[in-house]
Amino acid sequence: MDLKEKASKIKLLVFDVDGVMTDGSITYDENGIEYKTFNAKDGHGLAKMVRNGYMTAVITGRRNGTVDRRAEDLRFTEVYQGVKNKLPILEGIMQKYKLSFDEVSYMGDDEPDVPILEKVGISACPSDAVENVKKICNFVSTKEGGHGAVRELCDFVFENKSE
Repeated sequence: MDLKEKASKIKLLVFDVDGVMTDGSITYDENGIEYKTFNAKDGHGLAKMVRNGYMTAVITGRRNGTVDRRAEDLRFTEVYQGVKNKLPILEGIMQKYKLSFDEVSYMGDDEPDVPILEKVGISACPSDAVENVKKICNFVSTKEGGHGAVRELCDFVFENKSE
């Protein structure tokens, strides 16, 4: 099955945060408060997907209030933070919405994402993902994490949606 055909089956887009929705930088202020910077173009792409009936989710290893805020602003369907083993969380989401792996796209950038990337219909990563992740992904963005990679995936899936 070619990638455009795989894209036509996608109903759920799932994302890691650090290195995917952000550039991977972790900034702290003098009080230990953590900050993240998100890309507005990525946000527009995600909002378009939600408006057009796609489900969106975040599964991330870190825990941060800015992720909750971003997910709320973009009306994410599911948000899971502080997750070390991501695959069981995804399987729970899939069971809840009666989805198969072919109906899921996941974008990750590092080792904790590999178990999911090996199973989903579209396994995606930013151009600056670690090499072993890029090797297993069938969609490698031309953009880096936090700099349009999410938008590029959203646009690709949307352009190839089933009629």
